[in-house]
Amino acid sequence: MDKAQLKADVYEKCLDIFNQLKDVLSETSNDLNDVVEEKCTRRIRIEYRDRGRFEAELKFADDVLVFSMHTDVFKFDKDHSIWKNQYVKEDLSRAYCGVINVYNFLSDSMKYNREEDLGYLVARIFVNKDRCFLVEGKRQDKQRTAAFGKYTLGKDELVAIVQSAVTYALSFDLLVPPFDLVKVVSVNQINAKIESAKMKTGKRMGYQYNSDDVLNTDENEK
Repeated sequence: MDKAQLKADVYEKCLDIFNQLKDVLSETSNDLNDVVEEKCTRRIRIEYRDRGRFEAELKFADDVLVFSMHTDVFKFDKDHSIWKNQYVKEDLSRAYCGVINVYNFLSDSMKYNREEDLGYLVARIFVNKDRCFLVEGKRQDKQRTAAFGKYTLGKDELVAIVQSAVTYALSFDLLVPPFDLVKVVSVNQINAKIESAKMKTGKRMGYQYNSDDVLNTDENEK
């Protein structure tokens, strides 16, 4: 299989997975809304929105998860622990993957179109030509590098990935920005709405964001 054909095959498999993911997000929205209604907390709504062929979002409470499929196919860098995996050693083409990124934004950032607000990558889903997968990210501890090639990505796995991302987003709090960052503003900034012009809003604003739960290092294999 030449490289062009390989990449086309990976792309098709990843797109198929992404369409299945959209179905999971829609079902998750309906299921969670049923639970919310039973508890009579109608102020909280879970909303699914299809944003086009390569994007979808799930809104809940004060958060939005944006699921975005990249249209390109990637190969892992030479230092990645994936190359120690026997499944990959047997066929190097198995290391070519499509990528689905999961970002966490504040729902008000979308609602009020605050273009300067920040979002954070909370998970990455890698899918290869065999539909085998690897997940890197926050609270995503079900599929480590050593297990790559042993399982294919289906509905149950997608549900688990979505649930983990939602749980993490709900526990990932918005923090006050440092005082010195917002102590001076101009009249123009006030008129242009300070929240979008000066006070970038994002979780843990002003603090270092570490990928402490990313599952692509040898240390995590121990």
